[in-house]
Amino acid sequence: MIVWITQSCDANETALILGIITKEAGRKELVSTKKPLVIVTRRLPEHVETRMCELFDTELNIKDQPMSEKQLLDAVARADVLVPTVTDHIDKKILNAAGENLKLIANFGTGVDKIDLNAAKQKNITITNTPGVLTEDTADMTMALILAVPRRLVQGAAFLQQRIEEWEGWSPTWMLGHRITGKRLGIVGMGRIGTAVAQRARAFGMQIHYHNRRPVPAELETSLEATYWDSLDQMLARMDIVSVNCPHTPATFHLLSKRRLALMKPTSYIVNTARGEVIDENALTQLLEKGLIAGAGLDVFEHEPAINPKLLKNDRVVVLPHLGSATIEGREAMGDKVVINIKMFMDGHMPPDRVLLDAVE
Repeated sequence: MIVWITQSCDANETALILGIITKEAGRKELVSTKKPLVIVTRRLPEHVETRMCELFDTELNIKDQPMSEKQLLDAVARADVLVPTVTDHIDKKILNAAGENLKLIANFGTGVDKIDLNAAKQKNITITNTPGVLTEDTADMTMALILAVPRRLVQGAAFLQQRIEEWEGWSPTWMLGHRITGKRLGIVGMGRIGTAVAQRARAFGMQIHYHNRRPVPAELETSLEATYWDSLDQMLARMDIVSVNCPHTPATFHLLSKRRLALMKPTSYIVNTARGEVIDENALTQLLEKGLIAGAGLDVFEHEPAINPKLLKNDRVVVLPHLGSATIEGREAMGDKVVINIKMFMDGHMPPDRVLLDAVE
């Protein structure tokens, strides 16, 4: 049984003149005497929670266990601001239960695919996220997987940890992998993270290819010596390593479908640090078992936190527990953005990271 415990900052203390210098305005905004009720669904870095308690009437999730649907319904009914994470399902049922005071959902994370944007728009609830601060961390993790899978790093480490007595030292033919220098890297989604991955891969001597809704600026394409593919199918059939770096949207669900995965070469590898739903996980598992794809590096999963057991048992697959943004610096920067978005909104200004809902039908 999950026990829900909150810590509420003192809302009756003498109002202090607190301010925050925003990146957009570059000037101090004063806190009103009535603090908004901010409910946070998961444990955040300590300095972020402390700052929230200074600025707002804040309820914190001390247990750091995901909120149940009942708890989310209670939270949206009471809060002025909800701070969910990328794993919280803020669906239509939850949003329809929102009280009149809920005007802002300040998401702790970039992805908002688990928030029903249509329902939020109908309820006139503003959505913000935390873009830009996780680019380097996620690109580093992507590059780590691009190295780890072909070079069999995890498999080698596991051998020493579990079977050290069998190791006889260096051998000219044992545990051989593949170099990545000179290999073709196909990037699916050339946004901030995809571009950062391309820059790192280029330093390792890889050939950069990419599929995107549109080509990147010519200057960037030239500096990366990158090749643009309008056809994802054609790109997949020619790559040595494929890196998934696009967001999860209705248009990208199972973008890497069974048909498309089957286009990849039997000697190719696939890495995903974006969203698990972009890949048909069952189809990927089957192709890996049959040797029709050489290996995979996965930091995200289609039904997270559930993972196909066959992926866990496959020694040609490196699985990580969603560590792409898991740095102290990255998570603190995310929290700072959440605080700024709330502060700006409550002071009557446009939050800098507002998710545009105008195009949502």
